[in-house]
Amino acid sequence: MEPFTTLTGIVAPLEAVNVDTDQIIPKQFLKRIQRTGYGAFLFYDWRYLDDGTTANPEFELNAARYRGASILLTKDNFGCGSSREHAPWALTDYGFRCTLAPSFADIFYNNCFNNDLLPIRLPGAVIDRLFADVRAVEGYALTIDLPNQQIVKPDGSTISFEIDPFLKQRTINGWDRIGLTLRHGDKVAAHEQARSICSPAPFC
Repeated sequence: MEPFTTLTGIVAPLEAVNVDTDQIIPKQFLKRIQRTGYGAFLFYDWRYLDDGTTANPEFELNAARYRGASILLTKDNFGCGSSREHAPWALTDYGFRCTLAPSFADIFYNNCFNNDLLPIRLPGAVIDRLFADVRAVEGYALTIDLPNQQIVKPDGSTISFEIDPFLKQRTINGWDRIGLTLRHGDKVAAHEQARSICSPAPFC
């Protein structure tokens, strides 16, 4: 995974509650064997008209002003439904590195930390204020400062957020589960060496 320390990016609004993983990446696209290429199908049923190729002009994220956005602003219980990791894959492949919401589904929340996507919980009133600001100012951008657990607004004011210390450390260093294991490579190697010496005895 890519280390995440600070990110400055345009914010795109998705004002919907209970957005499930089948809306994030519909089931018909889960047959792909790669972890890339899912961004084209993100929010597929909302982004496109019935022909599947024409952009839906009524879907807010399709507006030119949000092109290139790397921060997604959304509502309660984002990522509910199935546990598919394809959901964060689609979001990151599209270009998002951070998602702001009052709450996330638990499995989706943890999947984000394994797949280069930082989910940040903020109070509902703060989220509502950000929705108003984003729509009032074209190109509205925020800076996410993970080490200091702050979000810096365009006027220089800040919003503090909480995050589990272990997940914070993992994200700053870009450690997925494999990376965490490799940090203990010397201990794993020593264990395997000791195990090989007493093999095939069953109790070493």
